[in-house]
Amino acid sequence: MTTQIDATLIPGDGIGPEITEAVTAILDHMGSPFKWDVQQAGMAGIDAAGEPLPQATLDSIRRTKLALKGPLTTPVGGGFKSINLQLRQAFNLYANVRPTKTIKLDGRFDNVDMVIFRENLEGYYISDEGYIEHNGDPKGKVFSTGYNTKEGAQRITRAAFDYAVANGRKKVSIVHKANILKLLSGMFLEEARKIAKEYEGKVEWDERIVDACAMQMVMYPEAFDVIVTTNLFGDILSDLAAGLVGGLGLAPGANIGKDAAIFEAVHGSAPDIAGQQKANPCAFLMAAGLMLEHVGKTEDAQRLKKAVIDTVQTKDRVTPDLGGTGNTMSIAEAIMDRL
Repeated sequence: MTTQIDATLIPGDGIGPEITEAVTAILDHMGSPFKWDVQQAGMAGIDAAGEPLPQATLDSIRRTKLALKGPLTTPVGGGFKSINLQLRQAFNLYANVRPTKTIKLDGRFDNVDMVIFRENLEGYYISDEGYIEHNGDPKGKVFSTGYNTKEGAQRITRAAFDYAVANGRKKVSIVHKANILKLLSGMFLEEARKIAKEYEGKVEWDERIVDACAMQMVMYPEAFDVIVTTNLFGDILSDLAAGLVGGLGLAPGANIGKDAAIFEAVHGSAPDIAGQQKANPCAFLMAAGLMLEHVGKTEDAQRLKKAVIDTVQTKDRVTPDLGGTGNTMSIAEAIMDRL
């Protein structure tokens, strides 16, 4: 029997427990590659330990260095900071990696295959915000400060180029707004260019201004291969990319650092359909596939990907959002049959 790999499992909120049940059943069917330490976060964390990100969850990830995380709900009000943001900062997960590939046959495009590398710790997402007096109103003006570092820009760019080399990708597009944000985005572009030059002869590269890039992605998405960009732009472009292939139901994500990695479905907790078995588990399952790849179980990852694609394309027992009349567990069973 192969050795199981220790990993933290966070079922999450809303539809999280249902899609977690489906995904763990499929992984068990594949030989249980992971030995789960189940922990809570989000509203489930408040219920379990009185806080949205319990110490036990942090300790578990610190030990396993690997986590599969369901969708989390950050409590509204009470000054709670985004739990996803806290996790990224706690474990220095500097690279947010979002592969987007056409799977559904009846979508708008049939040849989308891009991977977006988004810097995960800098830019405007440091949430350094505040009020300034304006026209006698102490809260009449707000400010938000962003920063980029040379180290951060080099690190995410190198990750994108290394990925391109390792996966036979042809081109990396550096996306920026240096024409307007001359320092904040300009420095990112300068540092990215330096790294790009190290890969000359191995990977092509170009640079695109973010607004033009958004338009071009919609007009001819097949022109994009690997994209590397800053935090805010990466957040927006990766959701746009998901829209090109039918939405967030098929969008997995990885948050990767030097010492830990957390894999997730990009969609939210969808409380309106929680407990109804309507949720599509594919994004979460594909995130588990990225996790298998990350730990070197490439063959298992490929088998899983093939089973998901075949199930979705034949509409075998799939959920309503994929054009079927099935439910969360029926699509899981269809995938298991193919495995």
